[in-house]
Amino acid sequence: MSSAASMDNLVNDRPATDVGGLERDARTLLEALPAAVYLTDPNGKIVYFNEAAVALWGQRPTLGTDEWCGSWRLLWPDGRPMAHDESSMAVALRERRQIRGAEAAAERPDGTRVPFLAFPTPLFDAEGKLVGGVNMLLEISDHGDADRANQILAALVESSQDAIVSKDLNGIIQTWNRGAERLFGYTSDEVVGKSVSILIPEDHADEEPEILRRISNGERVETYETVRRRKDGSLVDVSLTISPVKDRAGRIVAASKIARDITDRKRAEEQQKLLVREIKHRVKNTLAMVQAIARQTLPNASRGELDVFAGRLQALAGAHDLLTSENWHRSPLSDVVLRATSAFDDVAKERFLVAGRNEVWIDADKSSGLTMVLHELATNAIKYGALSNATGRVEISWETRQEKDQLHLSFRWKEDGGPPVKVPERRGFGSSLIERALQGESSTTRLDFEPDGLRFTLEMTL
Repeated sequence: MSSAASMDNLVNDRPATDVGGLERDARTLLEALPAAVYLTDPNGKIVYFNEAAVALWGQRPTLGTDEWCGSWRLLWPDGRPMAHDESSMAVALRERRQIRGAEAAAERPDGTRVPFLAFPTPLFDAEGKLVGGVNMLLEISDHGDADRANQILAALVESSQDAIVSKDLNGIIQTWNRGAERLFGYTSDEVVGKSVSILIPEDHADEEPEILRRISNGERVETYETVRRRKDGSLVDVSLTISPVKDRAGRIVAASKIARDITDRKRAEEQQKLLVREIKHRVKNTLAMVQAIARQTLPNASRGELDVFAGRLQALAGAHDLLTSENWHRSPLSDVVLRATSAFDDVAKERFLVAGRNEVWIDADKSSGLTMVLHELATNAIKYGALSNATGRVEISWETRQEKDQLHLSFRWKEDGGPPVKVPERRGFGSSLIERALQGESSTTRLDFEPDGLRFTLEMTL
């Protein structure tokens, strides 16, 4: 029997093989493989190939004629031409040994090149005679892309200014980049294989077990601020972000940690707090001085008029405090309302009914203006309106709506249960302030003296 015939029998004989309860012959099994597989006789002539091999080579070789490999041309990994009799399949048959993972590239007739790994194995009969060989080719284009991606990622990690560290689920440090060396003072050789607890101060020791527990459960620990210890014993303020690392089977096997030095930011925040405290102190002194000057300049003013003026100054001071306690640019609307109405808690605390979303913010100018308006409205309600008796109440509400690309606010003050309201014969300073304090291109106000209670409406673009 010829060698070619022996190989044909190898493929076509039908020994029963149970795979998943189904019988398949060798040819069916080889065709089902996604990897390129072909067989040769002992002289290297190709006697079988599957469709995956055709896809890799870009052509169909001639059975019994083409030798060693079915590719149009073969190349070494560095791009040099490779003779077919230099291929790993030729070497495996010649040296009667299997080869694992030999790298080469096949050039198709259209000129495209396909890198692959070869796994040739000689085949022997029962007497030990060489009867042929089987080779499996695995494309490594994806593998190469992954390697390049990993190289790029490694370069980014190594060059990052942030400390990037990985640790196993026992808290043992596995990798340590140059950013970590700069931040903590340890070299990679000094810390890899040691517990990450060397970076944690005693008063923060309870953080690490909780971090490891969350990572083991697959959670990502979002950025939070804490303190860590450097090699020299000094402490450093850092923000940490920690994520689970999974293996190819999807099991969580480690954690990656990014630590960023926030010392400068913390120092700037402390300086800002000192500055804000100083500004608040100076503003209060200035307002107190204005109040004293007013008393001296207006000796003929009544006690009530001076009290109204002082109340307006205090409302303005309250708006300023609210801005500096939150930020310089805006305030939560709910806090503006609470601050403005709390000045009247001694006479009407339970009679202000407030309803509106908490997450609405208004800018600094509008915050100050609205505070002054609410102070005037509340003062008027206590003197003449719904809060001048024992049964009236004030409803304060707001809602927002989206109009194209802008957020629009509707704000309302509504009095009920007070004495009948009459339209005043003349407008005083208070009414003018209420109507004009918030007037502008992006806002309109309206003051209505309804018989059953005063109404104030503000429409504003946020």
